[in-house]
Amino acid sequence: MAEHDLHDYSRALVTDIQALADAEGGSIPNTFTQHVLEILEEAGVVTDAALAYHSSRGLEIYGYGLPEDGSSLDLYTTDFNLTPLSSKLTKAESDKLFRRLFAFLGKHGAIRPNQEDNTDVHDMCVGVEKALSNVPKIRLFLLSNRVSTTSAPGPEEFAGIPVTHELWDLARLHRHETSGSIGEPIKVTFERPLPCLAAHSDEPNYSVVLAVIPGRQLAELYKEHRTRLLELNVRSFLQTRGGVNKGIRETLLKDPSRFLAYNNGVTATASDVDFETDEHGSPVAIRSMTGLQIVNGGQTTASLHHVLTHDKRDLDGVHVQMKLTIVDPAYLSEIVPRISQYSNTQNKVTLVDFSSNHEFHVAFERVSRSLWALATDGSGQETRWFYERARGQYTDKSAEHETRAAQRKFKLITPTRQRFSKSDLATFVHSWEQLPYWVSRGAQKNFAHFMERIEKSDPVVDVQYCKRAIATALLFQAADRIARTHSAGSHKRLITTYTVARLSLAAEKRIDLDRIWNEQRTTDALREALDELCPLIMEKMISAYRHVSEWAKKPDCWDEVSRIPWTLPDALAAELSAVPFEIASPESTESDEAEAAVEDIPSEEWQALADWAREGRALRSVDRQLADRVAQRLSQGRRVIGAQARQAMEVYEEALRHGFHPVPVGLDHETG
Repeated sequence: MAEHDLHDYSRALVTDIQALADAEGGSIPNTFTQHVLEILEEAGVVTDAALAYHSSRGLEIYGYGLPEDGSSLDLYTTDFNLTPLSSKLTKAESDKLFRRLFAFLGKHGAIRPNQEDNTDVHDMCVGVEKALSNVPKIRLFLLSNRVSTTSAPGPEEFAGIPVTHELWDLARLHRHETSGSIGEPIKVTFERPLPCLAAHSDEPNYSVVLAVIPGRQLAELYKEHRTRLLELNVRSFLQTRGGVNKGIRETLLKDPSRFLAYNNGVTATASDVDFETDEHGSPVAIRSMTGLQIVNGGQTTASLHHVLTHDKRDLDGVHVQMKLTIVDPAYLSEIVPRISQYSNTQNKVTLVDFSSNHEFHVAFERVSRSLWALATDGSGQETRWFYERARGQYTDKSAEHETRAAQRKFKLITPTRQRFSKSDLATFVHSWEQLPYWVSRGAQKNFAHFMERIEKSDPVVDVQYCKRAIATALLFQAADRIARTHSAGSHKRLITTYTVARLSLAAEKRIDLDRIWNEQRTTDALREALDELCPLIMEKMISAYRHVSEWAKKPDCWDEVSRIPWTLPDALAAELSAVPFEIASPESTESDEAEAAVEDIPSEEWQALADWAREGRALRSVDRQLADRVAQRLSQGRRVIGAQARQAMEVYEEALRHGFHPVPVGLDHETG
């Protein structure tokens, strides 16, 4: 790690925390604690964290976490320094801070009576008391903006409950935020080294060993890390609904000693492995491994966990074969999908699955999961859309909430109707982008074309991109319901994509996607337009002389549908935006250039362009209106940014091609 990188990160972190504390009127240590907990929540390290500061003799605590699934009790303490690089966090200091945090476990009962009801500390004491009656483990977190000279203390116990320690110092935070990984690498240490057999390899970027791992240990790894263990998997656990999973569970329950013979085992990767070696230097046992990921065998792993926790079987005598590939991290994205593709024999893995870890989908998942959607049922309960980057993620996430009440809450906040996959996203966006013949070719081919377009356009996956993409989902779903009312039958999906595409064409993509997102529904005028358009699409496409499914795959079909005589109803036309709604944002450099070019043209010139276009009707009305708005914004000292700036410059260049001559600033039309 470069010293200057860490120094810059440290300085920026202190500045950000001071600014946040000033803006929110909070203490600097509390603000730092909240900031780090948000980072850890996004990474899936902690959940349901809350601040609650209390300090007394021999005790200090900054907050606590009670995950809904009851998997742990988390307690947090903080070490914050305004000059963090002037000293390091020593072992003596970190041990002291962990001891003061640990002390809360024994003293919370005495603290509670002295706290007013409904205060943060009172609620923390009540929550901790309840959790201690059935929680399986306790995690103590020390959050620091200094570099630690030591690792966290080893495990201990409180009232028979295992207690572990997590130290997140400046170096670890910096590593986490700059690595681009979804979470901190998983490290596993074997108390009894795991015997292994190494295969010879001349390949410098990877090597392979074979081992047999105890089933209980694999189940406990999943219990501790959950889906973080499967981040590089081409799909997530599909529960026990498929035949293979039922078979895995049945074997574990009825013939556990034969599990090794019946099961295909797991394929795993790691970025570093510490071996015991023989006298020739050949690996014979695994002491520990870093960056462990199950890339094939997620179902086996999660089924072991299910039988251990839900069926209450101890898994003694159950062993699982493991092929472990030690991969240079730089080659993970190249090698892992191929390992998954060639080794998978359990459930069919599709082309869509193999794009799960593409940076576009990782970014879309991260951003979309941070969005809250307006409540539409009058309950006031905001909801989230769930982008299923890897197959089965929704089911797996729901299963993490072990009580029925917790699962009901998860589905209330993340309803099934708001779950969508990568192939769904391709369908929604391509329908809006007027590519219905690609959608009609099936999920795999449509998705492949979607990824080709992603590679070429390299969109910026930001909040706007995700909101507008989800708005196209709402539009598609509305059209799909209308196609059902018109008895589209087995052709419903084809009719729906063509209806959305024809509407997008007629509206020149000016349907207000931002409004659809904000209201989480389509307008009455939009639904009425779809209802009017859908029968016309059906009449054109469904013919006794054609195989509809094959015809819909051809660009010629879209050419015919695009020429169906139909104009937008007045009610919908009145709702249209002045500029088209593009989902993807081009690279920021292109936006920056357009913004600068717009500002270089005086507001008077933009107004002259609008007047010229209005008199000669050389441009579309939408372009004339855009020039008017740009002139108004610039005259008020306001900026024109993003897509609007790019569109404005296209209008300006189009006007020049049609004979517009800019009037020099300071001259009126007569003197000009």
